[in-house]
Amino acid sequence: MKPGTAASGLPAWLQPLSHGIFAIDTGFQRASFDAAYLLVQQGRAAYIDTGTALAMPRLLGALDALGLARDAVDWVIPTHVHLDHAGAVGQLMQALPRARALVHPRGVRHMVDPSALWEAATAVYGAEEMARSYGGLLPVPAERVLATAEGMVVHLAERPLVFADTPGHARHHHCIWDEASRGWFTGDTFGISYREFDTARGPWIQPVAVPTQFEPELIEVSVRRLLAREPTWMYLTHYSRVGDVPRLGALLLEQLAQLVAVGRREQHLPAAERHEALKRGQLEMFRANLAVHGCALPREQIAELLAIDLELNAQGMALWLDRPETPGAPRDPARRT
Repeated sequence: MKPGTAASGLPAWLQPLSHGIFAIDTGFQRASFDAAYLLVQQGRAAYIDTGTALAMPRLLGALDALGLARDAVDWVIPTHVHLDHAGAVGQLMQALPRARALVHPRGVRHMVDPSALWEAATAVYGAEEMARSYGGLLPVPAERVLATAEGMVVHLAERPLVFADTPGHARHHHCIWDEASRGWFTGDTFGISYREFDTARGPWIQPVAVPTQFEPELIEVSVRRLLAREPTWMYLTHYSRVGDVPRLGALLLEQLAQLVAVGRREQHLPAAERHEALKRGQLEMFRANLAVHGCALPREQIAELLAIDLELNAQGMALWLDRPETPGAPRDPARRT
């Protein structure tokens, strides 16, 4: 077996699942952190989520490994326009002559003109991190972008894909139901599940509260909608396919309530002090949940694996805590008017 090749004969970063679905490890941040998916049906293909622009060699390499031509791709579908999910859409569309992008209506203009999206992300992450981790953004011609809608159905060959509007993580988030595998492509709506935390009980899962549109009450509604389909699988961007969905759904909702409690407890602290308190509160909560799950990793390793999430969640929770209680436009750079 060649180095970097799995037992399947495919590159180690390309994981065959079932029903013509392949998980692509985009290489963002670390191995087994960020997945894009390639669906193949009767010689036609679709990408769901793309990773960043730096994932392009693997995204196109997946087609090469499977013997698919560039013009075999019909759809490029980001679950939402955060850059670890949609950062490569513009580059992919340049490389795929027949593809069209299917984008939540609140995210369409940011695929057509990504300049505001890039500026807003730079304000969160900083210019150095943007260059290191995200590479760049390219626009998608407006005529090649289709806005999705609640209940909309598109087909990959004869395979139906159904869209559901799922706010909570972001107002520009949709999930995609694949009846063939009885699974949801969930983006960040159904949380994140790192393989390092798998135990004899199975996978572990945690909620996501990153900037800038964390709305826990809407996440709960969206998660319950996904569970109502009684799915067999959830295809997570962070990271890959998980089963045992009823248990994970209950755990996710339980931890979401705990995360809200952590935020409310620290709500009235001064900003800098609150940020650190939110990080500590999350870490204590997640460590306790992982102990119940049977995770034997050292405390320091748990903190290291969760470091990115703790920081970004604290930022997102602060924006949520400071948001007026009365309904208003959420502070999301992908929703500026």
